Amino acid sequence: MSLNVGVLNLDGREKNTTILPEVFKSVYRPDVIHKVCVNMLSHRFQRQGRYPAAGEMVSAESRNTGLGMARIARARGDGFPRAGQAAGVAGVRHGRVAHPPESWKKIYKKVNKKEKNLALRSAIAATARRDLIEKRGHKVGTISNFPIVVSNDIESVSMAKDLKKTLVSLGMGEDLDRTDSLRRARSGLARRRGRKNRVGYSTLVVTGSENDKICQVSGSLPGVHVRSVRKLSVLDLVPGSRHIRLTVYSENAIEKLRDVKQYKVSGICI
Repeated sequence: MSLNVGVLNLDGREKNTTILPEVFKSVYRPDVIHKVCVNMLSHRFQRQGRYPAAGEMVSAESRNTGLGMARIARARGDGFPRAGQAAGVAGVRHGRVAHPPESWKKIYKKVNKKEKNLALRSAIAATARRDLIEKRGHKVGTISNFPIVVSNDIESVSMAKDLKKTLVSLGMGEDLDRTDSLRRARSGLARRRGRKNRVGYSTLVVTGSENDKICQVSGSLPGVHVRSVRKLSVLDLVPGSRHIRLTVYSENAIEKLRDVKQYKVSGICI
């Protein structure tokens, strides 16, 4: 792969060329990317459990045999509705849960540092492959050069309408329409908790610093997110560990990527 790539203006015209950093020579390792994605997703999980005595805080005992009824534990007493009802065991009304979730269960999966670095480098390099981007379902249209590198002017965009205009000029209008058509309304508990719509993923914009103005409009357009190089993660580049996301880099982001450390894994310098 040639490391020379054109730098585009906000109107989509080529301004000059630049040389990509060595990280774009990394080998594509979907197996490592998938493992790291699964393990890093576990870092977002919230521990949950049940009160250990739930369903057992009742005075109940079995009445043994000879009464023509099951020997299951029943609430003691008489003269009130709860008396004689099955209680304190699993599978009955107001009883305990058979196998409840436990808050002390280990759900945090650790990730090796070199393995995590390899996955990130591999994902960054894969953003230069059109075939992997199209496999995810992105509509790249007439875009011919990958990765997409844009001038630093994109970091000064501070309004969603300007960002949309820029992305359309870069040839991503069809992909934005695709994301709009993928919006689905949720029902049930997720809707009541504020997650009323499910939105697909479109373009990821990578900038040089988290203090850039464009970071303020991250998520303002459906499926469009902005990340700085320092906060870039495998989960941003490969959501759900399914192929590679359509990514746009600023010139400052490309310069920051030149500082990525070199690691040697299995005897292969990546």
